[in-house]
Amino acid sequence: MTEPVAPNAATATLPPASANGSAPNDSTPPRRPTEAAPSRRGMSTRISGVRAALIVGIVALIVVLIFIIQNAHAVSISFFGAHLHLSLAVALLLAAVAGALVMAAAGTARITQLRQIMRRDRRNSNVG
Repeated sequence: MTEPVAPNAATATLPPASANGSAPNDSTPPRRPTEAAPSRRGMSTRISGVRAALIVGIVALIVVLIFIIQNAHAVSISFFGAHLHLSLAVALLLAAVAGALVMAAAGTARITQLRQIMRRDRRNSNVG
């Protein structure tokens, strides 16, 4: 003789589903399946960031080297009374480096100014 099988508790409490996957007379939208754990592809680490930066740096270095090799002819440069004979590529590279240094100095000055303002505001809010 077989014993009657009790219905599974998970299926016994579920109402019959309609065509759209929700229960009849139910105003809640159907449940979305739970999202899987993030894949290892989406995760980034410091090492992966350094690796990507190195790859970009190497590509940029190769582009700069090609530029220098293709523009090796010498040009005459005069700047504030100084007269130099440099290759065109080196002159342009020096100008780019000088521009980057000026921008870095301006950015550093602005960051320092903002930090001083934040410190002053923090001190003033703690006092009063």
